[in-house]
Amino acid sequence: MFPELPIDLLLRLALQAANGILEIYKDEALMKQYTLKQDASPVTLADRASHEIIVKGLQAITPGIPVLSEEGAAIPYEERKQWEYFWCVDPLDGTKEFLQRNDEFTVNIALIHRQTPVLGIICLPVLQTLYYGSYNDGSWKRIRDKDPVRIYTDKRTTDWTAVGSRSHAGASEREMLNHYPVSRQLFAGSSLKFCLIAEGSAHLYYREGPTMEWDTAAGHAIVQYSGGALSMPSGGEFLYNKTSLINGPFICTAYKAT
Repeated sequence: MFPELPIDLLLRLALQAANGILEIYKDEALMKQYTLKQDASPVTLADRASHEIIVKGLQAITPGIPVLSEEGAAIPYEERKQWEYFWCVDPLDGTKEFLQRNDEFTVNIALIHRQTPVLGIICLPVLQTLYYGSYNDGSWKRIRDKDPVRIYTDKRTTDWTAVGSRSHAGASEREMLNHYPVSRQLFAGSSLKFCLIAEGSAHLYYREGPTMEWDTAAGHAIVQYSGGALSMPSGGEFLYNKTSLINGPFICTAYKAT
């Protein structure tokens, strides 16, 4: 069990960050202002604006819980390993989708307890849609100002839909699908892929190529608390706050293996 958190405040914070992103997304001049990291991945003004909103908000809502964000990740492991809880944040997941203006980018906020995600929030700024899930309350979807709806993975079908990355799909990932009853494949950007599994629109997401902990943590929680699972391909537990924040391969499915 983890402490009760003000979920309404956290959801409002995710929307505030989403709206900060949209202000830049709608301004063509601001959209063009970005830099490249050492790995050649882009960092936009929207990444930074969302980061500042989220970090400031989380520090106000939960002042005793540290924040690990993609845009502020240079925290030594010697310090991180002491954390019992921490926030794992991707202020703008899917920066390439953002720059390509295909609307498939998200805000990811997750709470980690001893290497395991216990709460996750994913916000789709353009659609003003929230997905969220927690150990205590299960997983939910809220579209704009409508009432939230409880979501569950689809465990009944034998006709699976696989979802893959629009930007990172590889041959080995396609080969993995041959081991499952996949008859249809979708492509989506950012952490939206986890949301599709959590709500029952897809059943399998395999990723071999590298991701970072903030790419998966929120989606991991939402899938897990809607009835699905995310693990290593070998079946091993998928953990967070590792010495290296780089993830290995993972497989996300609509139900837990027995």
